[in-house]
Amino acid sequence: MDQAQIEIRVIESLSQIAADEWDACACPEAETGGRPIDPFTTHRFLSALEQSGSVGRGTGWQPQYLTAYLDGQLIACAPLYAKSHSQGEYIFDHNWAHAYERAGGRYYPKLQIAVPFTPVTGRRFLVRPGYEAIGQSALVQGAVQIAADNNLSSLHVTFCTRDEAEAGAQMGLMVRLTQQFHWLNRDYTDFDAFLGSLSSRKRKAIRKERAQANDFGGTIHLLTGDDLRPDHWEAFWHFYQDTGARKWGQPYLTREFFDIAQEILRDDIALIMAQRDGRWVAGALNLIGRDTLFGRYWGCVEQHPCLHFELCYYRAIDLAIAQGLKRVEAGAQGEHKLARGYMPTRTHSLHWVADQGFAKAIAHYLEAERGALDEEIEVLTEYGPFRKSNLEEQQ
Repeated sequence: MDQAQIEIRVIESLSQIAADEWDACACPEAETGGRPIDPFTTHRFLSALEQSGSVGRGTGWQPQYLTAYLDGQLIACAPLYAKSHSQGEYIFDHNWAHAYERAGGRYYPKLQIAVPFTPVTGRRFLVRPGYEAIGQSALVQGAVQIAADNNLSSLHVTFCTRDEAEAGAQMGLMVRLTQQFHWLNRDYTDFDAFLGSLSSRKRKAIRKERAQANDFGGTIHLLTGDDLRPDHWEAFWHFYQDTGARKWGQPYLTREFFDIAQEILRDDIALIMAQRDGRWVAGALNLIGRDTLFGRYWGCVEQHPCLHFELCYYRAIDLAIAQGLKRVEAGAQGEHKLARGYMPTRTHSLHWVADQGFAKAIAHYLEAERGALDEEIEVLTEYGPFRKSNLEEQQ
């Protein structure tokens, strides 16, 4: 198939493309029903970010959605953004920016293929089935050409799949490895079966934490789909604001995002909320994929011992087991997750840098970083909570 036949277009709003056309590339597995592998690259999720003003003018995330057409048919697309900073990415390149600018370069704006504010592994090169190789190639070449034509410093593809990282490397992009902590479902029948795979000391510690958490004087509720109501989102907005102010300086998502989520995303969402004396006091927001539960946000207006662990980690495991999900991804960073059964897992990103000298320096840095990461994962895995036989299964 002739690559020259493919037409690359950039659109600045998803309102310019039909949802079923985008989703035929983003989540073809959901076309006949069922959940997408992950909801984050669906038309509805990305549109919610855009319509709510969470991305767009003034946010530093300017949509430049990349599309590839063959004979008038969309065969591939990607959530591409022009970035004026490095906030909300979770693959940290601040040091790269500082070094480049100290040397007299201009790092921003840059291009980013990513789901904003979402450190979740998933496909970033969204390709209609049957066009995988040519679609991926067209998107990479198109994005690099846009960066080069506009004299931009770099292109970054964050939290892509391992297969995409390998394909990107073959196309000349640099691969970066980072890590998160994920929980894997080994066909556990219930939470006690999971506990049975842990060492005695860790098992007792988790039971003690759960007992403390559930003794907070209230009740815990799992809310999804039509169980979700506007008052749940009003409460959660206060939780989210508090966490955002402490971690990022200001929240990434707007209040309107949660109103839109109620309308078009509620079937993708599992909200775990704690209520005491008739008042919502804490909550954890998860999104549900085909075989993975994705933990995204947590917040509270009252502090209670271990309630964070219960809502974010243990109730997520309960839900994954109940729904037969294979994995829980609990977000970025957090070595405290290790003791709770969430094991270190490699994540992948791809990078292209225009300045060849700077690109060579970054390549050396990434090679050293990979070696350090491999050692860290080996040590962390050894210190995990699983019994020896089960640890070998986890590896």
